[in-house]
Amino acid sequence: MYKEIREKINRVIPAYTIIPLLCCFGVNCLIYYGVRILAAGKKHYDFTTAFDRAVPVIPEFVILYLGCYIFWVVNYILIARQGKEYCMRFVFADIMSRLICGVFYLFLPTTNIRPELLGNDVWTVILKAVYATDAADNLFPSIHCLVSWFCYIGIRGRKEIPKWYRGFSCIFAILVFISTQVTKQHYIIDVIGGIIIAELTFYIAFRANWYRPLEKVFDRISYTILGKNA
Repeated sequence: MYKEIREKINRVIPAYTIIPLLCCFGVNCLIYYGVRILAAGKKHYDFTTAFDRAVPVIPEFVILYLGCYIFWVVNYILIARQGKEYCMRFVFADIMSRLICGVFYLFLPTTNIRPELLGNDVWTVILKAVYATDAADNLFPSIHCLVSWFCYIGIRGRKEIPKWYRGFSCIFAILVFISTQVTKQHYIIDVIGGIIIAELTFYIAFRANWYRPLEKVFDRISYTILGKNA
């Protein structure tokens, strides 16, 4: 019975993906929250442009800004299932992208001035809660946009994934970009930076073999924790 359950789980989330994906999550949290502490006393720069000032606030888009977390989980699992080598290369790109973000957050910390939100409709209340819990820093580059674009380029051209879902992932990622703008969580340069870093690290990871030392580390950890089934 236990073996059957494990086999079913393995078909959805192969054992080799578990430690790498958990590592992606851990590195993301470490960079986002850890560097925030280190950069707290530094001058923060505001990259607001005329374009940013012209973009209206549309609180309803907060549902996309928050809902994309589900999109990230689903697509990262889909990407990781494309084979062990593909998974390791992608995870290497993901971790490399966060390290680059960390450098920017530490040495070029950014901020913005959020608008005063009027109204008590459900979307405005939720957006107010986002403002209250998420400090206006770590803006450039946008991890929201970076990860959403990874969710698309990770399955871009993969025939194993239905064409309609690849198209959906591209459209959804673009909608996430828009959500970061109309919720005033990010400015346009943050979006561009996130896309560039995603494409750059993905390109490097799939054309060089720098991922191999990281793969060996993951293999050792997986074997220690999960045993020979990893």
